[in-house]
Amino acid sequence: MAQSDSASDKLKQYLAQLAPQVRGRLLVELERLLLQGEDLPRLEELIASLRTELLAAGQSNDRIGNTGRYFFQPLEPVLVDRAPERANGGQIARGSLGPIWDILTEELLSTMAKEYIAKAGKAISANNRPEADKLASAFRKKVLGYLHGTIRSSEGVAVLQQGLRKYTSSPATFDDLSKMFTVLRESEALAEFAAALPDRIRKFDGQVFAKVLKQLNAFRVKHADAVPFALTMIARRLETPWQLMYLATNTVESKAPAAISATPYAIVVSMALDQIDEKQLLLRIALRNNRIVIAKGILREIYGIEEALKARINLGNSDWGNRLRDTMAAVAAALDAEVERSRASCGNLSHVLESSALRPTLSLKERLGQAVRKGRTMLADILPA
Repeated sequence: MAQSDSASDKLKQYLAQLAPQVRGRLLVELERLLLQGEDLPRLEELIASLRTELLAAGQSNDRIGNTGRYFFQPLEPVLVDRAPERANGGQIARGSLGPIWDILTEELLSTMAKEYIAKAGKAISANNRPEADKLASAFRKKVLGYLHGTIRSSEGVAVLQQGLRKYTSSPATFDDLSKMFTVLRESEALAEFAAALPDRIRKFDGQVFAKVLKQLNAFRVKHADAVPFALTMIARRLETPWQLMYLATNTVESKAPAAISATPYAIVVSMALDQIDEKQLLLRIALRNNRIVIAKGILREIYGIEEALKARINLGNSDWGNRLRDTMAAVAAALDAEVERSRASCGNLSHVLESSALRPTLSLKERLGQAVRKGRTMLADILPA
């Protein structure tokens, strides 16, 4: 215990020596690693210490401020609280906004940005939202004009990528910058699309499905580049987000991966797989913090999406099938580690998360395989080496 306290004291002393700006950026990078699922020693303790240091100094790790939030407002429907590496083609990581704002305001458009921040700051302080919105819109147009001439050339891309390295270690932030360009360019069309969607879709079938599909088809004709973001907006209206895959599986009679991948919205299958990936990460975090009840609920959701995918697609050895098997193997590994931990600390030979009721659609072959693996593990523990 004394050794642990000493290490914590040394950690606090080291953090206190860092410049405030460095502490803020370090916190953002460490939070990104946590969202990626990195299991580094003392990672959560380090994040907590950094947050404490920032609060004690009267600071925040919010790098964009109110004027930045006004600027990024059109992105809100597609922002996700996950690492940039885990954001799919229709999502933008909220954590990318800080580095993007930094490069825009400190390097690319510093003079225009200072003018915008000064004027918008006054409007926000005066609670003049219409004026703040107007100023944000004008600055967005200037940013779009700059990016339009930069992001389309290899030389311009190199400049942006190199610039972003000063503010983040994640190469995926450039992808989010590119996605931001598309969303801002198509912001009016996306806003109109979202406004026409039902507020909440309990079940994605029948007339509701037909109406949304018709609306999406019309949107795709004029705004093909923005379709992934329109799909994200649909998913957020679904009570059961994995049902987004119906836009691919229900528009073709075949269950063959090749036929489904040839549909205009085949990306929705990958989006469903993304949901399992995200829940697998949440499962690991829940298990690491001994939140078994929460882990049980997450596990039910994972198995539910797996069942839906298998029922609608003959996955076989397709890319989708291989990805699903890899993800479910990671889920099984996390569960095995939890069961072993429980057995070591409590002596339990069974665990609530091993219940077959959580995964009722498991085939007989798969159940037998699980039983054999569990039996071997138990025998290895009982029999002498």
